[in-house]
Amino acid sequence: MSINSALLAGVSGLVANSASMAAISDNIANTNTTAYKRSQINFSNVVTAQVVKGRYSAGGVEAITRNFISNQGLIQAASSPTDLAIAGNGFFVVTDKGVNVTSQDPRYFTRSGSFSVDSDGYLVNDSGYYLQGWPSDAAGNITPDPSDLAQMKSINIKDLGAQVLQTSEVIINANLDKRGVTGSVGDATYVNNTAFSMADYANNPATGTKPDFSFQMNVIDSGGGTRRIAMAFLKDSSAANSWHAEIYAVPATDVAGATRPGQIRAGKVTFNSDGSFNQTTSTLFGLGNPPNIAIAASSAAAGIRWAAGLGIEASDVDLDLTKFTQFSATSTVTSLNPNGAPLGNVVGVEVSEEGRVSAIFDNNLIRLVAQIGLATFANPDGLEAVGGNAYIQSTESGEYSVKQPQLGGAGKIESSALEASTVDLSSEFTGLITTQRAYSASSKIITTADQMLEELINIKR
Repeated sequence: MSINSALLAGVSGLVANSASMAAISDNIANTNTTAYKRSQINFSNVVTAQVVKGRYSAGGVEAITRNFISNQGLIQAASSPTDLAIAGNGFFVVTDKGVNVTSQDPRYFTRSGSFSVDSDGYLVNDSGYYLQGWPSDAAGNITPDPSDLAQMKSINIKDLGAQVLQTSEVIINANLDKRGVTGSVGDATYVNNTAFSMADYANNPATGTKPDFSFQMNVIDSGGGTRRIAMAFLKDSSAANSWHAEIYAVPATDVAGATRPGQIRAGKVTFNSDGSFNQTTSTLFGLGNPPNIAIAASSAAAGIRWAAGLGIEASDVDLDLTKFTQFSATSTVTSLNPNGAPLGNVVGVEVSEEGRVSAIFDNNLIRLVAQIGLATFANPDGLEAVGGNAYIQSTESGEYSVKQPQLGGAGKIESSALEASTVDLSSEFTGLITTQRAYSASSKIITTADQMLEELINIKR
């Protein structure tokens, strides 16, 4: 009968408004949860078949949950470079363990980017999920494979160990005095008597030729040690804009196989009439482009090589002399910029907008570690929520598509930033009031229907 249907309608109102209260409570409780997406309970009326014409039977109300996972939260500044926010539609791919992740292990998707480095070097967020990415190889190359999540690994920035960068280039900014006449032994002696060389002078001033100008530079060897290389110049009095030049090791015992003590190269360095370096007519470096010095490993049978006692690999160093000049001014070195780095350990991490994670060493070396991949879905609002502000794909969400940041709508990654919750407290408190009133009204339906039933029962008395 209609009174019974009224009772059931009142019960359905209580159930629906209880669900609404639960959703509002969740939203309010997670106001400060990173990247939390609010939920909302919508109401839909239930219509029952009218058995007797002219007699109405109440159907009640049904609660329908709606998730707003696709809503972008406000991106706010954070203090840590490993705090990451996504400006776009993507989700971080995460797992619940750091090592031995297989294709059978579940992958979760989250926008909660409050990552930090744990004791084992992994990037883990506040909920204990490990960030996944495509790792780089030994040469620093990354090959993303969007079709296979198993190719993504938990990102670790501490399993790199200590790092050394062997010097491969030195940029030299220097000037040679066009008037250079300070040499203690004449140019003719240097040319005609091979016993007198600038490498000899560096080793023993009594037997060698004093250069007009010389300087030393440091290069890092394969073992992280510092080796000293010198360049010396003597003005050629027989040819304009021409200098005798030598490159030698300091101390001379660092290299073997040289005709002069520690000598690596000897030849001419020439300049154009405007004072700029002329590589074409310079003979110090042979035909190398750019100018290059090569020192073989200690095991090399012939040629200039590192002393066997050093136990290091060969060195191939490009010397950038594009800023080398010859003007009538005091010979001087303005700057020496080698690219090597001695032994260093990881002291920090940085993440680019493209999701490239790099480890920073205390020797200023930066090494690429991994590439973060972002997952997108046809219907992100259809994702199924799990613990820790993460989701798994469902039939409604559709299949994931993993891509590099800034591609295909995945969005870019903001480092030192976090996505805020999408909860609007003013709206939630308004909903709290209306839900409480609706719940009270539904309970009133039940009490009123009960009174009517009681009157019906009392008829027979």
